[in-house]
Amino acid sequence: MQDSSSEGPTKPVRKFLFVSDEALIGDLAWQMKKEGHEAKYFIKQRTEKDVADGFLEKVDDWQSLVDWADVIIFDDLGFGTTADRLRKQGKSVIGGSEYTDRLEDDRNFGQDEMKSAGITILPHWDFNEFDDAIKFLKENPGRYVIKPSGKAQNEKELCYVGQDEDGKDLLEMMDLYKTSWGKKMKEFQLQKYASGVEVAVGAFFNGTDFIIPINVNFEHKRMFPGDIGPNTGEMGTSMFWIARNKIFEDTLLKMKDKLAAAKYVGYMDINCIANVRGIYPLEFTARFGYPTINIQMEGVISEWGEFFFALGRGERPELKIKKGFQVGVVVAVPPFPFVDPQAFKKYSEDATIIFKKTTDGIHLGDIKMVEGKWRLAGQSGYALIVTGSGSTMADARKMAYNRVANIQIPNMFYRTDIGEKWTEDSDRLQTWGYLY
Repeated sequence: MQDSSSEGPTKPVRKFLFVSDEALIGDLAWQMKKEGHEAKYFIKQRTEKDVADGFLEKVDDWQSLVDWADVIIFDDLGFGTTADRLRKQGKSVIGGSEYTDRLEDDRNFGQDEMKSAGITILPHWDFNEFDDAIKFLKENPGRYVIKPSGKAQNEKELCYVGQDEDGKDLLEMMDLYKTSWGKKMKEFQLQKYASGVEVAVGAFFNGTDFIIPINVNFEHKRMFPGDIGPNTGEMGTSMFWIARNKIFEDTLLKMKDKLAAAKYVGYMDINCIANVRGIYPLEFTARFGYPTINIQMEGVISEWGEFFFALGRGERPELKIKKGFQVGVVVAVPPFPFVDPQAFKKYSEDATIIFKKTTDGIHLGDIKMVEGKWRLAGQSGYALIVTGSGSTMADARKMAYNRVANIQIPNMFYRTDIGEKWTEDSDRLQTWGYLY
């Protein structure tokens, strides 16, 4: 008989409490469970309550479990004040603070904070009346980007990039917005258009400093290949990890002291436009990105449970990563990216997902498990995130799309060009000295 004393130490089981408004973080919670930790999941929105059924233990009252949890994880904006209060009580909390919520939610505040931190920003003007913005455009013709602020920024299709150098198309859009969104779009920003490569840099923050390596990623926001169609928020992302680079040093790193003052713990990302003249930050993502966090799972070797347990305690956990690149593809069904409960009910509700081979590289969107079968849940149509990795971007793309070909869902759709522009974009960023 083997002496039990000769066996290695037992791996600690951590207790994670996931708190969500719209069921965004189920895939990370499932990952914790697969690592052998305990994970309990609260979802506030009634229409999303069945998301992750069969995969995770769901709870109806997360506040009664605060003392049970080793780590509390909030998945979106709007929890910052609560997160700050819990941290003051000595709880380990990942995600959100009142300050970082405002960085993302209030575009004007976010830009002002960048400027005060010494980050170069693009000229921008904030409005709460469409007539004032129309008057401004007539007096200052040019190319601008319309960006909703506050709650309206969740309506991704409202972000519009002007195409005409004289701004005539933007004036027409303003008239349309005034008629259709005048009561809901209370605040918005006009930002001067800049051409170049759109690139984002993000990193985890432990309350005092960033955890290295950092993540460099390239989002694909439009619905169709070639960046055509409505803005979905995200249809896929390509990425890699690196110790640091000029994009990080000129943007995100300069926010270190402000984030430390807010005692923020979680993931922070800045999306930028880079060109030969400089790097211009566009906006913060002061939380996990979706599908960024799902794709990061493809590239991280470290155990996520231990990483977040240490991060929440203000430690500097090692983040081991794969060399090379990762690609993630969002697989969706109608009515995504729009909100239309009747369309979801007609075309997608309870549809079964069939896997021809394995589920390797498959990450949960709005999915549930019923009698051993994966089925669509919620009503958004955001079904799965499919990932791949490789020593080159081409290899990562090949793995991801081979895995997509393994999936069958009625009416499914996805972009076929995630990561395809890497050669062109990397050449330009390398030439300008920003990439490495």
